[in-house]
Amino acid sequence: MRNFSDLTEREILALAIANEEEDGRIYLDIAEGLREEYPGSAKVFSEMAGEEADHRRRLLEVYREKFGEHIPLVRRQDVRGFVQHKPVWQMLPLNLDAVRNLAEAMETETQAFYRRAATRSQDVTIRKLLGDLADAEVEHEQRADELRAENLPENVRRREDQHARQAFVLRFIQPGLAGLMDGSVSTLAPVFAAAFATGSTWDAFIVGMAASVGAGISMGFAEALSDNGSLTGRGAPLIRGGICGLMTTAGGIGHTLPFLIPNFWTALVVAVSVVVVELAVISWVRWRYMDTPPLAATLQVAFGGALVFGVGILIGAS
Repeated sequence: MRNFSDLTEREILALAIANEEEDGRIYLDIAEGLREEYPGSAKVFSEMAGEEADHRRRLLEVYREKFGEHIPLVRRQDVRGFVQHKPVWQMLPLNLDAVRNLAEAMETETQAFYRRAATRSQDVTIRKLLGDLADAEVEHEQRADELRAENLPENVRRREDQHARQAFVLRFIQPGLAGLMDGSVSTLAPVFAAAFATGSTWDAFIVGMAASVGAGISMGFAEALSDNGSLTGRGAPLIRGGICGLMTTAGGIGHTLPFLIPNFWTALVVAVSVVVVELAVISWVRWRYMDTPPLAATLQVAFGGALVFGVGILIGAS
């Protein structure tokens, strides 16, 4: 990896050409990833890719005039100071706000690069081109706003944002919430039954760990196998299953860990406190993302948790 200050004018132009090509391909990848669900935003990114292609053409013309046909391979990851962008294919399914923020960051970074490159160039033609491209990036940001206004009127953007929120809830919040509810509530009975039946915090801990991990595996498989997401839009089954399984295990382990405390009553008080926090988190998530009224969400979750908790105590004390 080399410092930007060590690059020659030829290498700076080669880097600029590679950057414009890479940025254009990123915009096209984003457009393709958004096309089915967000056609308005996809059109914006397609037109932005066209702007990058024009910048690359101008750079190529100057490069050929100054240095000939061969362009050395100089990439942004070979030069210190450039931000490394995650490949679009690793971001699927695309989050609308995330790709919008990515595009803004790319434009800002490219503008700063051209400004620095222009100050280092001694060739008048190259210096002028780099300065013009820096100005073009500013115009590009303005043009991006214009494109959004043309292709994303308020009603379309509102609809796309609403769809993005629904997709996020379906693909991440819903399986996570289902897992957290199952792990936090269903494991209450075996953990507290074991605690009251044996009077041993260690035995309660072992039962809680077994119940939590077992429930996590079961819920993970159940969620992953429920559907492949192609018709429901719920996303990749492995991701949903992983989220659901991990949250189920976490929900059970939360009130199991206090039983590592040797004193029985201290462990019990801490475990009950953790249960209250878990149920409060579940109620908040249901209110925040599932549009459940806060009072109804709290009462429903509290009633279910109290019922299972009571069953566990009754069975354990019998």
